[in-house]
Amino acid sequence: MHKGRLTISLAMVAISLISAFDASADEGMWLPSLIGQRIGDMQAKGFKLSAEDIYSINSASLKDAVVLFGGGCTGEIVSAEGLLLTNHHCGYSHIQKHSSVEHDYLRDGFWAMDRKSELPCPGLWVRILERMEDVTSIVLQGYSEGMEEENRQKLVSENSAKLVREATADGNGLVASVEAMFYGNSYYLFVYRQYDDVRLVGAPPSSIGKFGGDTDNWMWPRHTGDFSMFRVYADAQNNPAPYSEGNRPYRPKRFFRINDKGVNEGDFTFIYGFPGKTREYIHSAEVGQVARVSDPQKIALRTLRLDIQKKHMAQSQDIRIRYSAKNANVANAWKKWQGESAGLVKNRTEEEKKAYEERFEAWAKGTEYEGVTLKLGELLRELARWENAIDLYSESAYTVEMAKMADNYFTMKDPPLDAFYKDWYLPIDKESFVAVMEVFDREIEEGLKPQWYLKQMKKFKSVGNWADHIFGKSAFRDRSLVSKADKKDPAYQFYTNMYDWYSKELRPQQRRLQSEIDLLYRLYMKGQMEFGEGGDFYPDANLTLRVAYGKVGGYSPADGIWYKPVSTLKGIIEKDNPEVFDYNIPQVLRDIYAEGGHENQPVCFIATNHTTGGNSGSPVIDGDGNLIGINFDRVWEGTMSDICFDPDICRNISLDIRYLLFVVRNVGHAGHLIDEMVFAD
Repeated sequence: MHKGRLTISLAMVAISLISAFDASADEGMWLPSLIGQRIGDMQAKGFKLSAEDIYSINSASLKDAVVLFGGGCTGEIVSAEGLLLTNHHCGYSHIQKHSSVEHDYLRDGFWAMDRKSELPCPGLWVRILERMEDVTSIVLQGYSEGMEEENRQKLVSENSAKLVREATADGNGLVASVEAMFYGNSYYLFVYRQYDDVRLVGAPPSSIGKFGGDTDNWMWPRHTGDFSMFRVYADAQNNPAPYSEGNRPYRPKRFFRINDKGVNEGDFTFIYGFPGKTREYIHSAEVGQVARVSDPQKIALRTLRLDIQKKHMAQSQDIRIRYSAKNANVANAWKKWQGESAGLVKNRTEEEKKAYEERFEAWAKGTEYEGVTLKLGELLRELARWENAIDLYSESAYTVEMAKMADNYFTMKDPPLDAFYKDWYLPIDKESFVAVMEVFDREIEEGLKPQWYLKQMKKFKSVGNWADHIFGKSAFRDRSLVSKADKKDPAYQFYTNMYDWYSKELRPQQRRLQSEIDLLYRLYMKGQMEFGEGGDFYPDANLTLRVAYGKVGGYSPADGIWYKPVSTLKGIIEKDNPEVFDYNIPQVLRDIYAEGGHENQPVCFIATNHTTGGNSGSPVIDGDGNLIGINFDRVWEGTMSDICFDPDICRNISLDIRYLLFVVRNVGHAGHLIDEMVFAD
């Protein structure tokens, strides 16, 4: 399978897309440029505007108020002077950079009371989509049936690079990319304008912006005021420009009006944002690998690390502070994988995929698609061997903090020594080393164990003895000894030898198989669209602008349980506990609640919109195109939506715009920022 014999029928792809748009479902991350073919269903469900209002290149539209925020989140412009909203967790690193002991904005919050007080954020940028265009015929110009896959990829890269050069020739902040859709059956050009002067305007204290912490992460009901506020600046001509005191607030083509009237069960909702990655069309073998092997294996390894961290964090306030961010980072995916694996099993996704593949193969007899699912299954099962080994490496050897620091010391020009030792605790790192490497030793396939590793285990007899040697002899065990380190250091030797094994033995095998698999997936995807069973075909998310729509709705995660779609301030007070870090709210909220009249203050709500990572910070919009909330999470039971969307259980979680206004006014005392906004009638 090294040669690609895929006949690309652009007409077929277009027809499949159009017919797919005729179907109705809450599932889907739709390309804005094609939303006109979906607008009828949107309007039937409560949307009152036109497709041109959503996306237009000839006049201002809602797309002009949506930004890609810093390369991994979404944001929305809410005033004529470039005021921007996103999540607290999206702005967290920039809030942290401006924080100090004297001005702890993470703990206390930050509110700029005038423009001069807004804080520059070096390195932070936002992009606004200028246009998107189907460029499949141009990207595949020169392709012929029977062309080797390597040559096809070279052709695609060259043609794409030319398109990008042409699209950005005028400069003035233009950036562009060509993105593959449907596994390379089609390609789209995205042209953005990038603004590099973005300043911090406001953020609630973390006890509001991160309320519930890891305990509530991925869970409903949520009570998190997950927002931060920035402002985009431009030069005097409103063009992108580097930071300058002379820059002025950006004047957008379009900004969102605010609907502060609230939401109710069944209300239409529409999310506009940059979802990161989904895999909706994968083979049953890949689903089985995720649900039964990969996720459980990674969960088990992270559980060990989390338990060790939490044990030490509970014993010391200093250690808690050092490891709070690390613990949250480890726990985020750990909790998501649990929900994903459980959801895939509960929904019998692997079995459903197998049944679909049987029907597909029956239809495919005598066509170019015959046998494609069987070949994919064989290759994916072969790949699983290498993927398992990579997962074990990534969640064990690669997690040893001191070893990573040793590598950074010898490979980076300015290794972050001070930052590392400020937040590092040797007993946690050593104890974690023993726990995860014992699992590695037990679970890694005998034939794949690195030779260097086998020699060390023969020498030291056990993982524990090996850990005593590394953490007892390495110069990196203490900041004062680092200057004496050389490349014979046991921590550096551990990192570089294990990494060499990964990069020279595991990754080449993975890449070889993945190349063949990608080729077959392209053929299989083309066949699925032609087969047509299942209706809706939308491209997997790839951090490009998408539309997702649904409705406000509660859900039942289990028998006898029904979750309402809106949480309130009363729930915050019920969770309030000064002894538990995640639930220790600011005194001002207690005082406001004690005054009475705010028990039913809305905080968050859930809806059936199809979202994923990257949608953090996305505007949640009502049927009139007004802002009603900011997306920030999904419910735990529905995290399998990256692979399998179930409208009965999959819910996105959003901050209610009314709680944002409440916090800005009553906690930040920054009513001038609200005065900037325009409210819907």
